[in-house]
Amino acid sequence: MLTHSFSSLPVFIAVAECGSLSAAAQRLNITKSAVSKRLSQLENTLGVRLFHRTTRTIHLTEAGQRYYFHASQAYQSAQQGMDAVAELQGQPRGKLKITAPMSFGIRHIAPFIAEFIRLYPEIEIDLQLEDQMVDLVQGGFDIAIRIGHLPVSNLIAKRLVICKSVLCAAPRYLDENTEPAHPSDLRAHNCLTYAYFRGSEWRFYQKEKAFKVIPKGNLIINNSEGIRKATLDGLGIAQLPTFIVGKDLAQRKLQPIMTQYHLPEHAVYAVYPDRKYLPDKVRTLIEFLQNKYGHDKPYWDTGYT
Repeated sequence: MLTHSFSSLPVFIAVAECGSLSAAAQRLNITKSAVSKRLSQLENTLGVRLFHRTTRTIHLTEAGQRYYFHASQAYQSAQQGMDAVAELQGQPRGKLKITAPMSFGIRHIAPFIAEFIRLYPEIEIDLQLEDQMVDLVQGGFDIAIRIGHLPVSNLIAKRLVICKSVLCAAPRYLDENTEPAHPSDLRAHNCLTYAYFRGSEWRFYQKEKAFKVIPKGNLIINNSEGIRKATLDGLGIAQLPTFIVGKDLAQRKLQPIMTQYHLPEHAVYAVYPDRKYLPDKVRTLIEFLQNKYGHDKPYWDTGYT
């Protein structure tokens, strides 16, 4: 009974945290029917109902809440024990589930995956690229790559590298429009904006002064690569991270503008759940990426500055 109950913990915890059988099945990479069967077996073993089920929702009963409190702690302790033992085996191993922003992941994670797997052949990579911020726990992720200001949470964030942005436009656009010299001049320009940009204002700094502008334009896109393409095509002015347009700036396909002002400086972070024993596979990936990006100045900023 004890062995059977403990073997059902991952399924029970996944359903409790995901709030649905389908999401839990996807997280565990098993069928929905297998999840439902395992839950029923667990409830029969314990002799209590753990979830209230309707056609649309599933949520914990009072007994389920009590069981989750202890079960999640037991499962976490077991996972940490496995991590601690794995460190003694020398070679990092196991499935490593990563979430990262689409553009950054394509440009600065995916190109290094083959090398990483050749170095650590016992690690299996599951890389999911998504511009919207996902829940690490609910999604079953080991690590997230995130950029910019991070919300307050119980997650651990480790800074990987600096992340700069630049205000830029194509030479074609600047040939057809007066180049802005002051943030207020942007009100007369077509500003291309990122749908998931945190905050409605573009901010600029000069010495001790701060300037704010609400960008206005005829294009909003939920992916930075789309904004980059529209900027290259001369549609307007954009504020883009240099990890996307560093090469375009070096090749003069895009031109930095208003360089006498500084844009807010952010960073690229590795974010992971708070655990006593950080899995060796996670630590190995973090160190690998830090070495690739450069500790002082990222490689994508070396070509134009």
